[in-house]
Amino acid sequence: MRRGKRKFDDDDSTFLKRGGPGPQLKEDPDLPDEGDRWSTWDGALQGPEPRPDWVRTEHGAVDTELGMVKTGKEADVFLVRRYLPATGQFSMLAAKRYRDGDHRLFHRDAGYLEGRRVRRSREMRAMTNRTSFGKEMIAGQWSAAEFGALSHLWQLGRESGLIRVPYPVQLIGTELLIEFIGDWETGEAAPRLAQVRAGQDELEDLWRQMVDALSILARAQVAHGDLSPYNTLVHEGRLVLIDLPQIIDVITNPQGADFLARDVKNVAAWFTSRGVDTKTDSVIERLLYEAGLL
Repeated sequence: MRRGKRKFDDDDSTFLKRGGPGPQLKEDPDLPDEGDRWSTWDGALQGPEPRPDWVRTEHGAVDTELGMVKTGKEADVFLVRRYLPATGQFSMLAAKRYRDGDHRLFHRDAGYLEGRRVRRSREMRAMTNRTSFGKEMIAGQWSAAEFGALSHLWQLGRESGLIRVPYPVQLIGTELLIEFIGDWETGEAAPRLAQVRAGQDELEDLWRQMVDALSILARAQVAHGDLSPYNTLVHEGRLVLIDLPQIIDVITNPQGADFLARDVKNVAAWFTSRGVDTKTDSVIERLLYEAGLL
């Protein structure tokens, strides 16, 4: 496996070489003969069915951490190879690990969390006041929200063919394991949209794909909430939406329409600067109508 600079869903593209298995691996007295740890599949919340053939569900699979792909404001992302020694079958995963309450840098919680509720008033107060317990609750909400969003959108993409997101393999605690989008043999991640150098025809096709994806989101009455050319990948000619912990329910969130419009404007500005006629206002009006906000 080549170990070069890799980018995946990154705010900071610095690649930090792995110094060894994390603490949870060192404490395990029953380590496999190869790899860093046994697969955590059995103890996790598992992705939607029907699962892709490449998802390794076998008890004998082992995980090997290949390096830190990115360090971001809310989570760190690692490249993990899940391998079945008996057959040689493997899958490449991105392990997104949300930080605990003492190390989180969420600075955008208030607007995104509007419309999200928990059952107990004590927990809601703790989240609102950003106590240590409240921050842990928020951490759990962000990871669970992203897992839920990816699961739902992956199923919508499978049915419609109009939106693509990484398959969410599993969630355990605040560690989310998802499909690695890129070259599994070299470990090179697919480029972000912002990195793509394309001709006019390809740009117009990518914009059509973006509008289709935004339409699917609107019909599901959600908005990405932080969509930009930096958290959209281009793989084999297809757009792939990533980084969805802040997904917005545009009906229950009072700012839902604003988030939807902002997503459109953020990506449309990039395409417009490259000569694509995006008809931004018309797209926003159409999406608001599809979301039931007009």
